[in-house]
Amino acid sequence: MTDYGHELEFGSFITPSNADPQHAVALAAASERAGLDLVTFQDHPYQPRFLDTWTLLSYVAARTERVHLSPNVLNLPLRPPAVVARAAASLDLLSGGRFELGLGSGAFWDAIEAMGGRRLAPGEAVASVRDAIEVMRGIWDVDAGKVLRVDGAVHSVHGAKRGPRPAHTISIWLGAYKPRMLRLTGEKADGWLPSLGGWAGLDDLAAANALIDEAATEAGRRPADVRRLLNIGALGGEPRADLPPTPVEMLTTLALEHGFSTFVLASDDADEVARYGLEIAPAVRESVAAGRARP
Repeated sequence: MTDYGHELEFGSFITPSNADPQHAVALAAASERAGLDLVTFQDHPYQPRFLDTWTLLSYVAARTERVHLSPNVLNLPLRPPAVVARAAASLDLLSGGRFELGLGSGAFWDAIEAMGGRRLAPGEAVASVRDAIEVMRGIWDVDAGKVLRVDGAVHSVHGAKRGPRPAHTISIWLGAYKPRMLRLTGEKADGWLPSLGGWAGLDDLAAANALIDEAATEAGRRPADVRRLLNIGALGGEPRADLPPTPVEMLTTLALEHGFSTFVLASDDADEVARYGLEIAPAVRESVAAGRARP
């Protein structure tokens, strides 16, 4: 059993389609009404069917009051880290400390290159995320006083001014699947944000968790310092043979046995989002609390 003891949180994962621009905004508002903790949006800047995720995040921040917001996950190859850092801090200030940063190393390299991004080899992509984390945290660290210099393998800054200071400590969550990115997650990130469908079986999921734990320990961190978040599919989807069939049982198992404490529902259906927040989330909290109370 792997339970890091974090308080459970629940969120939504929304496709920012431009076919009905207000639908994504309405889903975010529905998520907040349903008591969810987090609203996230896909980020594919090369996809003309999608609204720009950063613009949407800013708009939704102005239309909500309590829920936290994040890209899921931000496409780093098309967004300079120092600029992302300032934009993130600005949105966090404007929203009263409600922004978190899901970050990805990139995929769909043909599309990224077509948009003017640089095609990176796998090792370079991992290095780019490492550099980006250092740059972003350096920009936010106003108390360091001096200008920021980072000589990274992919991303560098040479005398950048620090600031603004975010309203709260922005968490950086990595969408990671391969060993080098998983080790970087354990070493540097505040959270791990994969999708359940990205794993063939729970043994693979457990092995990835163990790699994160090992890297965290080697870096002088506690494994619990890395929050485990998980994107899950629609509630009415085909059940997995390696997990209990009902959503409450499934999420309870993933929390108690695999350490996940944030579950993000991928759905563009407001009724399903409401059911998730008002019925399933409270039941999972009760079930996990009961499991944690057992000797």
